[in-house]
Amino acid sequence: MILKGKVHKFGDDINTDDIISAKYLVSTDAKELGSHCMESIAPDFAKKVSPGDMIIAGKNFGCGSSREHAPVAIKGCGVSAVVAKSFAAIFFRNAINIGLPFLESDDADKIKDGDLIEIDLGGGIIKNLTRNETYKTQAFPEFLQELVKEGGLMSYIKNKGKK
Repeated sequence: MILKGKVHKFGDDINTDDIISAKYLVSTDAKELGSHCMESIAPDFAKKVSPGDMIIAGKNFGCGSSREHAPVAIKGCGVSAVVAKSFAAIFFRNAINIGLPFLESDDADKIKDGDLIEIDLGGGIIKNLTRNETYKTQAFPEFLQELVKEGGLMSYIKNKGKK
């Protein structure tokens, strides 16, 4: 599975309140949550995202509360993947549940805001097309790629049950 998009860069310790403010948790609609994604730290973020764009961040991305709304908001605004130096453990589970790819890379700091990147999820390769550089990351497991293709865990289970 290959993903390609423009980079939106964030630093360390981006918490779930930064991703989606608690005042919007009354909604579970992905598009509605997406329209408010990152607005407390980057007010125009959701308006700048094009479908397929990616978030690149520092360490401890998704720390804070265990709200599933955070990856839903990221996916709902059109972001196709998140690459960070490290993630909070709870963000892993929530991202898997909703089918949002996430990759850890020590090279995340080499990628700049606005760069165009391509990620080979199965091969664990990040290509920075803007800078003509390649970075290695872990391969995103085949099963998790299936979850992404199906739109998340619940869609995967529903579709598997129909087969």
